[in-house]
Amino acid sequence: MLLFRELNRGKCKTYLIGCARTRKALLVDPVRENISRYLAFLAYHQLTLDAVVDTHTHADHPTGSFQLRDLVDARLIMHRRAPAPGVTHHVEDGDEIAVGEARIGVLYTPGHTPDSISLYTDGRVLTGDVLLIGGTGRADFAGGDTGAQYDSITKKLFVLPDQTLVFPAHDYRGNVSSTIGQEKQHNPRIAGRSRVQYIELMASLKFPMPEKIQEVLQPNQSAIDDDRAKFPDLAELNRVRQLAADEVSAMLGASDPPLVLDVREPTEYHGPLGHVSGSVLVPLRELAARASELEAHRERPIVAVCRSGVRSTTAAAILVGMGFERVYNLKDGMVDWNDRKLPVER
Repeated sequence: MLLFRELNRGKCKTYLIGCARTRKALLVDPVRENISRYLAFLAYHQLTLDAVVDTHTHADHPTGSFQLRDLVDARLIMHRRAPAPGVTHHVEDGDEIAVGEARIGVLYTPGHTPDSISLYTDGRVLTGDVLLIGGTGRADFAGGDTGAQYDSITKKLFVLPDQTLVFPAHDYRGNVSSTIGQEKQHNPRIAGRSRVQYIELMASLKFPMPEKIQEVLQPNQSAIDDDRAKFPDLAELNRVRQLAADEVSAMLGASDPPLVLDVREPTEYHGPLGHVSGSVLVPLRELAARASELEAHRERPIVAVCRSGVRSTTAAAILVGMGFERVYNLKDGMVDWNDRKLPVER
């Protein structure tokens, strides 16, 4: 028997999926301010937290996943394009997450963010912020893609059985759930619209920015939760020059190669994705304090690198703010570098 419960009872949703026989449980999209509630619920119902999943990198609330991972030694699961360090298990489309005897299918549904996933189990689909009840998630943040979102909804979610229950990560109208059939027929954002029409509609909408977006988004991306940390603002991040993996590879073969600055954690640098040969490791959390080590390279091109290009964009913006003029970012990071079969060291 599958255990299923929404725990927040508010606009922001956290779901518990559990195995009744083994008493193992998984939390989906936990909110940091509710960690005590989750732990109390688990203790009361004699459940062991086996895993935590963030369906995407959140921009409107601090995730509770990092703290829960550390408090109870739970697995932290996200898509392989998730930028945050400390994810213990990266998943892909078609993967399966086991929680006791429960099996949860992973659907890669990008668009709201590049790392968005949906979870399908026992006639339910948890859609994150890609598909909402009577709406769809915004796709205007960095890395968002309205066309990809349309494809995710129509080709991954709307092919599920019509009776599949839909549980989104947010709801602002007091809804609890919907069904795939209901959304296919009546969702005013996407029902009956072509891909072009959907893109045009979303471009015409003017979404307000979430309150304190930088104070929330960048700690969720970097796992740096320090009141003293000074992150660049959106304007500074948008000014960072982005280079594709093939462009960086060509630069490394030139007579004046750039310095490759890897800002991941040491375990990532030596981990499965490896690192670019000759790159210098300075974790993002240490960059401001160790910037003097880069002074000798001030006149040289510098390419910042991380897992998926998010933390390194922050690092590049920090260096630009310090007066470094020839700074670039490896777009999509070491994930894309590996996908393109470019050389790495481990």
